[in-house]
Amino acid sequence: MTHAAVTSAASPDAATLIAEGRAHLGLELGSTRIKAALIDDSGAVLGTGSHTWENQLVDDSWTYSLEAVRTGIQDCYGSLVAEVRERHGIELTQLASLGISAMMHGYLPLDAEGEQLAPFRTWRNTYTTDAAAELSRALGVNIPLRWSIAHLLHAIRGGEAHVQQLARLTTLAGYVHQQLTGRFVLGVGDASGMFPIAAAGDGFDPEQLERFAALEGISALPWSLKEVLPEVLTAGQDAGSLTSEGAALLDPTGTLQPGAVAAPPEGDAGTGMVATHAIAPRTGNVSAGTSAFAMVVLEGPLSGPREEIDMVTTPAGDPVAMIHTNNCAGDLDAWLGLFGRFAELLGRPTDSEELYRVLFGAGAEGEADAGGVLSYNYISGEHQTGVPSGRPLLVREQGARFTLENFMRSQLYGAFGALAVGMEALLKDEGVQLDVMYAHGGIFRTAGIAQQVLADAIATPVAVGDSAGEGGAWGMALLAAFTAQVRGESGSDDAAASPASSPASLSEFLAEQVFADQQLSTRRPEEAGMAGHAQWLSGYRTALPVERLAGELLD
Repeated sequence: MTHAAVTSAASPDAATLIAEGRAHLGLELGSTRIKAALIDDSGAVLGTGSHTWENQLVDDSWTYSLEAVRTGIQDCYGSLVAEVRERHGIELTQLASLGISAMMHGYLPLDAEGEQLAPFRTWRNTYTTDAAAELSRALGVNIPLRWSIAHLLHAIRGGEAHVQQLARLTTLAGYVHQQLTGRFVLGVGDASGMFPIAAAGDGFDPEQLERFAALEGISALPWSLKEVLPEVLTAGQDAGSLTSEGAALLDPTGTLQPGAVAAPPEGDAGTGMVATHAIAPRTGNVSAGTSAFAMVVLEGPLSGPREEIDMVTTPAGDPVAMIHTNNCAGDLDAWLGLFGRFAELLGRPTDSEELYRVLFGAGAEGEADAGGVLSYNYISGEHQTGVPSGRPLLVREQGARFTLENFMRSQLYGAFGALAVGMEALLKDEGVQLDVMYAHGGIFRTAGIAQQVLADAIATPVAVGDSAGEGGAWGMALLAAFTAQVRGESGSDDAAASPASSPASLSEFLAEQVFADQQLSTRRPEEAGMAGHAQWLSGYRTALPVERLAGELLD
């Protein structure tokens, strides 16, 4: 079965499978959309749902309210239910399993009763510079600005009153999972963005916990870090089940029944790896949306800690080098929205798919170096390039060849600009071997164009499967299906099979049941494209002080 088949049409008995409660649900809370995917055991998509939302800047902090979280997951699930009803003619009343994923990192502190102590602080907040630097020195590893532990130390050093009441610290995925299941747990991939993981890949590093406890002022707090962090689980481990309260939260109509097996909640980086089958050494994946991150599964350790590179894990606990950028397609989307409005004013409204196809096509025709046109897509600050406060900029010299084609190529280059800087540190400086980079995210839905740009930018073949536009919700649904099989509660007809028939590993499950016949489109780097991008990136680096100055002057 190819993934093309599973995404376009479910099997003939899909209605029976859903009616009997044998489907698996993945729900992912992304930066701009909450998405749901309902699948069978092989990954065939039976239905999808979505809800659009946006973060808010409140008191100089990017956040989402927990009320927006609640209404968002309900609306997303409701749209899935409506699609299932329309496609299959039945009501969705029961699930075999479910899993929650969300944007990684950030800071969500709770008291002993589970009440929120401070607004949720997302990965976009970059004011933790001092705390992250102190932690990096003390722990001897790179602690990024957006990690939960950096936000916690920032709150401690800032004397924030809520720190004294802290009982639990979690991520957005962990919070929603707890609301649905009552379990305070976290998948290891998401947990690796909170605090360093032990070499065994099965929990937080006990030596690092001791080093944190030895920091000035920490012993005076009424809690220990080990007490407030969630229990860490690897893919397939028992993370509880959907409770009656959780079912009512997800589906206020009361139609959904409790009891579904729950997968360990994960971060969007981990679900992106699963969705692209990039969990083996020398493979990697790029997830591109409002932000972007590249995940490369390592064969061995790096030379030492590097500020550009985060050390995280796969959902199975294997070591991964992560290159994260706060900005990717947001500014590009804004420009295309402007062109779309222009088309409306001309009396020729164009749907978004066609608009992206035409303008991305123009970018493909641009000069390899974009004619000297530079694009900085920094809606947020960008740690990869040392920009604390971002301002989107279009920069060109008087002699630049400013055409639509070059403008669009520069926009595509800019979407991956900071990512290319980080990947140079990993592939060139560290000498990490990467055979293929799998890519997913909406920017890759226009066939081949952003894919070729990325291949030239990182000098590595880039493969896109039919799941490119589906992303993390589908990946989380696969993790839920895997968990159900491991626990002997699969949605398949032979659900009563013995534990010995369960997949030996997540890798085996994906290779044999999901991706065995997947069709991929692969673009290899081209000499002219690599040379042109290198020239463009040189100018991009040279003019970075302009971007930094814009943030300083306009703050």
